[in-house]
Amino acid sequence: MFEAKPLPSSASKRDLYASLAQQLAALLEGEPDAIANAANMSALIYQILPDLNWAGFYFMRGSELVLGPFQGKTACVRIAVGRGVCGAAVERKASIVVPDVHAFPGHIACDSASRSELVVPLIKDGRVIGVLDLDSPHPDRFDEEDREGCEQLVQIYLEASELPA
Repeated sequence: MFEAKPLPSSASKRDLYASLAQQLAALLEGEPDAIANAANMSALIYQILPDLNWAGFYFMRGSELVLGPFQGKTACVRIAVGRGVCGAAVERKASIVVPDVHAFPGHIACDSASRSELVVPLIKDGRVIGVLDLDSPHPDRFDEEDREGCEQLVQIYLEASELPA
C-alpha cells in the first residue's frame, strides 16, 4: 500500500517538488489507466502541497473541457476553450500562474474562496488533451517554482498513463 510522505513545512519548494515527483512516480508505476492515475495524482497533490482548496483535472471532450478526478469542493463540469484560466491554458498551450483570480478576465469562480490558480496543460503529440488545475484560497500562492514543479508532475503522469493521441 502506498502512503504519502509529507515534508516538514520548513522544506524548500525545490525539495517539496522533488519529493512529490518521486512519490508520484512510485504511485503511478505499473498503472496505465489515465483516470485512475489522475485520481491518485490529484489526491497526492492535495495531500502534500500546502494551502490548496482544489486540485484536479479537466479533460478535452470534443471542443470543451470536462471535469475529471479532483479533490476539493464540487466544481464546474464543462469549460469552453478560451474561457477562464483552464480554457485560456488550452488555447495558449501553456501553463498559467494567476496571482489574483479576481484580476483575470473571464475567471470562472467554481469556489468563491479561491484567490489564486495554477493551470498546466496536458500536451500529447502537440495536442492538449486536458489540464491540471490547482486553486488556493491565498493570493499569490503559486509562482514559477510551482509552475515548473507541476509541469514535471504532469510529465510523470503523461509518461505513466495510456492516453488518446
